[in-house]
Amino acid sequence: MSVAPDIEAVQDYLLDLQQRICAALENVDGGRFGNDTWERAEGGGGNSRVLREGVVFEQAGVGLSDVRGATLPPSATAHRPELAGAPWRAIGLSLVVHPRNPYAPTSHMNVRYFAAHPKNTERVWWFGGGFDLTPFYPFDEDVLHWHRTARAACAPFGAKLYPRFKRGCDEYFFLKHRNEARGIGGLFFDDFRDGGFERGFGLMQAVGNGFLDAYLPIVERRKDTPFGKREREFQLYRRGRYVEFNLLWDRGTLFGLQSGGRTESILMSMPPRVRWEVGYAPEPGSAEAKLADYLRPRDWLDEADEATNKNPANQG
Repeated sequence: MSVAPDIEAVQDYLLDLQQRICAALENVDGGRFGNDTWERAEGGGGNSRVLREGVVFEQAGVGLSDVRGATLPPSATAHRPELAGAPWRAIGLSLVVHPRNPYAPTSHMNVRYFAAHPKNTERVWWFGGGFDLTPFYPFDEDVLHWHRTARAACAPFGAKLYPRFKRGCDEYFFLKHRNEARGIGGLFFDDFRDGGFERGFGLMQAVGNGFLDAYLPIVERRKDTPFGKREREFQLYRRGRYVEFNLLWDRGTLFGLQSGGRTESILMSMPPRVRWEVGYAPEPGSAEAKLADYLRPRDWLDEADEATNKNPANQG
């Protein structure tokens, strides 16, 4: 027998996850998150927590929202026209972390639950979420750790989910106008209700809980790496790509703005400092030029396994 959706259980989990993630990031940085509770005129509200000008994190935002409305905005019905005009509710946790050190990558995570009730039909619900990594100076060690942790989070729910969600991430976090990926990928899923509420909720929790396991070891390895003006300028330039994606392609940003969400909370994912340079091209053979090879969809774990099999000396 299927289990009915339990929105209160989702709320409780997300409140706890927000607290755990903020506490873990504070432990690494030494700084403290501010606390900003807000309400939305049409219904619901949220809590935006932001750490600014930290020792490790130049800015980190961890936002919880629980919002509802009488009619879905166009961004939500473009691919689901049958939901046009339906009352809805969305609850989720979204975060973006912008480290100070250029060798430490930016990262994003989101987990969410959505429900709508079209007229004369039963309620529709699903889970969505994922996490992705945006390095400026990538390291294979970090990339492999990230994807192995992502695969481990999906493993209890079937071997087919990681390849499916990895492909979804590669396709979604792609700057079509630049013909390049935003970063090295991770997981992205939406409209997930396979196997019922309990399975979907379990998957959402696995992804949410897996974020710290995936990200913190990378930050610990890179946060004290020496850097100079050249690396900082490159970091600020590449952060421009993050802004471009969020403003041009991100469905969550569009949904928040079109549904009358709180602008400050929606745009807290933006980097605190960024620069643009027309016609920039890195010096051939430089560490900056190396990034281009990482900004395309790749089967990182398959490549690593293949390299290990070709060279038995690499096997432990």
